[in-house]
Amino acid sequence: MKRFKSPRQVQRFLSIHDPINNLFHFPRNQLTAADYRAARTQAFEKWAEIAGARLAA
Repeated sequence: MKRFKSPRQVQRFLSIHDPINNLFHFPRNQLTAADYRAARTQAFEKWAEIAGARLAA
């Protein structure tokens, strides 16, 4: 809880951090480089859809 002002602030951070982290965390030792790049691209596209932002081309 270092640098957080209250337990509530920690909970707010962790409640959004976990789903985002799961979206972008891949077991690199189990994927080929091409599969890893494809998964990252898909994750960024999904994030852009969720966040309502467009990816830079």
